[in-house]
Amino acid sequence: GKLGENVVSVDYCDVGGGQLVPFVKLWSEGMKILLASPRGFCAGVNMAIESLDLTLREFGDPVYVYHEIVHNKYVVDSFKKKGAIFVDFLEEVPMGSVLLFSAHGVSPEIRKIAQERNLNAIDATCPLVTKVHLEAVKYAREGYTIFLIGHEGHDEVIGTMGEAPGSMILVEDMEAVDALEIDDDAKVAYLTQTTLSVDDANRIIEKLKSRFVNLVNPPKEDICYATQNRQEAVKKIAAEADVCFVLGSQNSSNSQRLKELAEDEGISSYLIDGAADLKAEWLNGVETVFMTAGASAPEVVVNECIDWLVEGYGATVEPVIVREEHVSFPLPRKLRKLQAK
Repeated sequence: GKLGENVVSVDYCDVGGGQLVPFVKLWSEGMKILLASPRGFCAGVNMAIESLDLTLREFGDPVYVYHEIVHNKYVVDSFKKKGAIFVDFLEEVPMGSVLLFSAHGVSPEIRKIAQERNLNAIDATCPLVTKVHLEAVKYAREGYTIFLIGHEGHDEVIGTMGEAPGSMILVEDMEAVDALEIDDDAKVAYLTQTTLSVDDANRIIEKLKSRFVNLVNPPKEDICYATQNRQEAVKKIAAEADVCFVLGSQNSSNSQRLKELAEDEGISSYLIDGAADLKAEWLNGVETVFMTAGASAPEVVVNECIDWLVEGYGATVEPVIVREEHVSFPLPRKLRKLQAK
């Protein structure tokens, strides 16, 4: 487009790896970045990434990973360069190889196949996902029909459904509740995917409760602390900005929910992997940018975007702390034993 009266020039920012991204330099001053905290990696993602790093160091490459270790392009590409091989079918993994289960969890059937192929399997499932798996097994043993609130095809949902396939029904939205062909007084329970929108999940739960008089729920909710905290930050901060940038990949459920929540606050919102995705037209007339990151997005991509806005628009960063997080999860038992040697 034409350079307007406030535009100095078009320049380029190096976002790493020799990749140059064009941006427009402006005369205008005072662009502000409201930087959400907490953002980015949760305890489960930290544990999974540390597990894969340690596995590569201890066993060398290749290390096979069932599905993406976390749903983030930058992280996955980084590990590919280190020798990790991501697979969707265990038949792709040579007999006797080292295999890591991703943070999203797997079904008992996958564990069985890994054992049959004599794979050295290391389980990096997030403990909060494991909690949902254990609840599914418990309710199934007690004779409940289980409603799993979640998104079809998501790795976590596939793994959880596999714990009790004959007892579980996936419920994706409000309309699905009406379509359930189950007696209203049936013995039923519900569980949720850990990365859902809290508001969306609560609406579905309330509809289930209004229909099923005997509905049982887990003692503690399944949506993870990090998902809730990042969503809370969006609700509290986004309305103060003109545009929202969520760092995260398109297949990241929790990142998609952050983008949608910002849009609910009435501002344009973009889910991006890094600075290379930023477009100058998104910033026309923008004075305040709200920036956050999904639970699987590394801080390096956040910093790339901040640098792009600082260099191109003279932006200043204003951290906004909504809640502090001090959660950590231990490494898988096999890796702890290796560390102890």
